[in-house]
Amino acid sequence: MQNKENYDPKGPQRQLTTPAAQTGPQRVLKNPGSETGNRFNIPAPGRVAVQPSASESAPQFSIRNFDIGRPLGKGKFGNVYLAREKKLNFLVALKVLFKSQMEKEGVEHQLRREIEIQSHLKHPNILANSMTAVYMEELSDALLYCHERKVIHRDIKPENLLLGFRGELKIADFGWSVHAPSLRRRTMCGTLDYLPPEMVEGRTHDEKVDLWCIGVLCYECLVGNPPFETESHRDTYKRITKVDLQFPKVVSEGARDLISRLLRHSPSLRLRLQDVVQHPWVRNNSRRVLPPVYTPQKA
Repeated sequence: MQNKENYDPKGPQRQLTTPAAQTGPQRVLKNPGSETGNRFNIPAPGRVAVQPSASESAPQFSIRNFDIGRPLGKGKFGNVYLAREKKLNFLVALKVLFKSQMEKEGVEHQLRREIEIQSHLKHPNILANSMTAVYMEELSDALLYCHERKVIHRDIKPENLLLGFRGELKIADFGWSVHAPSLRRRTMCGTLDYLPPEMVEGRTHDEKVDLWCIGVLCYECLVGNPPFETESHRDTYKRITKVDLQFPKVVSEGARDLISRLLRHSPSLRLRLQDVVQHPWVRNNSRRVLPPVYTPQKA
C-alpha cells in the first residue's frame, strides 16, 4: 500500500502540515480516548477536540491555560498533543509547529493563510450506512458554508476530520485551503488518493474539487479503502483520470448512486452540495444529532 502523505509538487510525497500525521498509512478517524492508559482516562468514544459553542464569546488562550497530555501525532513541521483546558476541562487537539523547520522549507505563507482562513470561519461541523450518511450531511453543510465564503478546503480526508462531544463531524486542518474570490486555482495539492482528475491533468480547478473529495471519502467510509488506490502512483493517476470506479457488493445501490454522482470527471456534472444533503440515501440513513445551522444565500 502506498504512503498516504500530502502531495507536494516540489518533490515526491513530502509531508506537509497535517494535524493527524503519523508514520505509515493513516485511514481512520482518530479518537484519543480509544486507547487505555491515556492521561485523562476519557470514558467514551468520539470525544475529540471539544470546543465551546459558537454562541459563546471566544476566549483568549495561551499555553498556560492547558494541561498537556500524550502525543496524538507527529509530522515534519510539528506535533499534535491531547490537551485539557484547566478551567472548563474541555479537551482539544493542540497543534505545535516548529518555526525553524517551517522557515527552512519556506512554508510560512501557508501557516499565515491557514490562520487567516480559520479566523473567519465559525461552523459546528468544521473538524456504517447511518454514520456515513450523517458524515455526508454534516460535511456538505460545512462545505456549503465555506464555499459561500469563497474558501476551498482542497484536502478533505479522514485524517483531517475530528469528532465533537456529541459525535458531530468537524473539518480540521485548513493548511491547503485557499480563499479564492474567483474560485479558480491551478496549484496541485492535497492527498494522492483524493486528487480529482482536473488536478492530475494539470487543469484549473475550483470549489468542485471538494465535491470529488467527499465522494472519495464516502466510498472509503463504506468500503475501508479509497476507490482508486493502487500499488503505484502512476496507476492511481490512471484510475483517477479514467474514473475507474468499482464497487464491492456490500455497497448499497443508494450509496453507489451518491458516490457515482460525485465522482464525475467533469466538475460541472458533480452533484451539488445542496443535493448531497437531500439525496435519498442520505435522507433515509442520516440520524444527525445537531440540526444544520447554515442556509445558503439566494443567488
